[in-house]
Amino acid sequence: MRVLSWNVNGLRAVMGKGFCDWIGRAGGDIVGIQEVRAHEAQLAPCLEGLGDAWHRAFRAAERPGYSGVGLLSRMKPDRVTTTMADRAFDIEGRVQLARFGKLTVVNAYFPNGSGKDRDNGRIPFKLAFYRRLFDMLEAKKRRGQPLLVIGDFNTAHREIDLARPKDNVKTSGFTPPEREELDRWIRSGWVDSFRLFEPGPGHYSWWSQRFGVREKNIGWRIDYVLASPGAAKHLKGAFIQCDVKGSDHCPIGVDLDDAVLG
Repeated sequence: MRVLSWNVNGLRAVMGKGFCDWIGRAGGDIVGIQEVRAHEAQLAPCLEGLGDAWHRAFRAAERPGYSGVGLLSRMKPDRVTTTMADRAFDIEGRVQLARFGKLTVVNAYFPNGSGKDRDNGRIPFKLAFYRRLFDMLEAKKRRGQPLLVIGDFNTAHREIDLARPKDNVKTSGFTPPEREELDRWIRSGWVDSFRLFEPGPGHYSWWSQRFGVREKNIGWRIDYVLASPGAAKHLKGAFIQCDVKGSDHCPIGVDLDDAVLG
């Protein structure tokens, strides 16, 4: 089975840039999307192009045109949960926990640490979000349940994960506290699926929209599929689809054997 993730930077916008063609050929069984930027009722016209093959679930932010996550799946999920039991996080519509048999897929749009004045004022909120989600999943992980956390983590883990690390040590997404929090997840047993298969440099999932930046591959790898040990043993491959346009992010994904569903 194939699990895909893409920060689409506005689902209605990317629908006009080939989203339906992409999802038709990408071979995904479960597709998590982030930064939907719309309520489900607003999406009806653009979702018509998907046909009836996909089960759909969305969680919007209270603030119009902001954040939001969505899940498209070939199989109907047994259950979808969208609360973190904390209103400060829930009003931003950033998480879906979907269960498919024994597998739980967590589709998450982690906060950006940049504040209103382009400072790092939202980093404490971002780190609190990381820690809350970590705590929500820890007992399941320790019991050996297969878990995948997919989405835009808004953090480059190591220097190899962005083109210009020395220029960005004070930029949200690569500050020491953010990197340390992601490193804490890895130390606790979560597996960065892409690095399990590709140890080399030059692989990114986000590029600034400034002219020529993407063409020069001056990017950041901030989109991940993290696998619990119970899911990691089923991984068969991981990839970044950097040739897919339509957003400032590109899709990423993993292939797993069907036994992950139990």
